[in-house]
Amino acid sequence: MKQFKHFKGIYERGKEIYTENLVKGQVVYGEKIIREDAKEYREWDPKRSKLGAALKKEISQIGIKEDDYVLYLGASTGTTVSHVSDIVGKNGLVFALDFAPRVLRDLIFLAESRNNIAPVLADANKPETYAHLVTEVDTVFMDVAQKNQVEIFLKNCSIYLKKGGFGLLALKARSIDVTRKPTDIFKQVRKELEKDMIVADYRELEPYEIDHALFVCKKK
Repeated sequence: MKQFKHFKGIYERGKEIYTENLVKGQVVYGEKIIREDAKEYREWDPKRSKLGAALKKEISQIGIKEDDYVLYLGASTGTTVSHVSDIVGKNGLVFALDFAPRVLRDLIFLAESRNNIAPVLADANKPETYAHLVTEVDTVFMDVAQKNQVEIFLKNCSIYLKKGGFGLLALKARSIDVTRKPTDIFKQVRKELEKDMIVADYRELEPYEIDHALFVCKKK
């Protein structure tokens, strides 16, 4: 197993990418596990993770590293959250936010074995309502498919992201406008983001995710 490009905490074997399993023996979503040199690695499926897809599409950076605090908006059942948990390690923390109570139950089960995950039941569109639960973070990752997803992302970055921190936006073009070409929407979104943040990189996620793109931004 060797390090995946320059990304610390992410590994590769052949065409597959992995993270070192924080909780040995635990499988989160049916992923393959490889044991090597007394360590255990979990395969990161790019078809089930937009962040994983961006890595496969050769995104230049993701801004998530060991010991970081991450605010993850739209955590769902925790597929990608679990890999972020692996990367930040025991001294990092992932605030895993979702508005669906059923989903939060899954996140709570995941957090029982992964002490660096803090499930938060809240609406990402109202960031002021969870200020008592979330601290300033090194990275904001958002995967919330709503029409105003750019506005939601920027509001959360404004409140919770450290100066110089990274904001990752997994954008679903069809949630913004089903009548326009996704590439036109991506161009528009980039212009909107650049008003407030530095857009460091961007990747369209096909063939792993249709009509999706990941924007990597840095707070000015």
